[in-house]
Amino acid sequence: MIELIDTFVRPLITTGLPYAVTGSVAAMAYGEPRLTNDIDLVLEIKIADIPRLIEAFPEADFYLPPSDVIATEIVRGIRGHLNIISQHSLLKADVYLVSGDPLHQWAMENVKIIDIDGLQVAFTPPEYLIIRKLEFFREGGSQKHLRDIAAMLEESSDIIDHNFLNHHLTALNLTSQYQLAQALTRP
Repeated sequence: MIELIDTFVRPLITTGLPYAVTGSVAAMAYGEPRLTNDIDLVLEIKIADIPRLIEAFPEADFYLPPSDVIATEIVRGIRGHLNIISQHSLLKADVYLVSGDPLHQWAMENVKIIDIDGLQVAFTPPEYLIIRKLEFFREGGSQKHLRDIAAMLEESSDIIDHNFLNHHLTALNLTSQYQLAQALTRP
């Protein structure tokens, strides 16, 4: 996890752009450690911010899509996405753009700051992470999402807003998937 934070979050912090760590790295922060080869980030960026992003991830060290591709993803609205790949380690960041996604926007307004090896790192709230992991489970069926959620429920239940979560699970028709994750928790 530290190598992913150092490779992608440290440079991103220098841009001043609002970001939050999500996905498996965030699940580890709220749950239990596991292996992962990439980091997922939510990023709030405008077209005028593209040069700052390119400066933080120089071509000699990183693959970053061309600026016109980044601009296209920014204006896409919901589901804007890009990758950043380290040329040296081949570690990857999946970057999800806030754009018009209301859940991304909520997550960015409610980030949790966690100290990681002396660095103050912004993470998406656990409620956001649970909802997104349930959506990914519904789309692809990967059990790792349910295991991550079960670990978060066991380790971080006291910081989860269960009323907020249940409201959104019902609205997004994710209640049955959530029950599968709950069934994996230790009694």
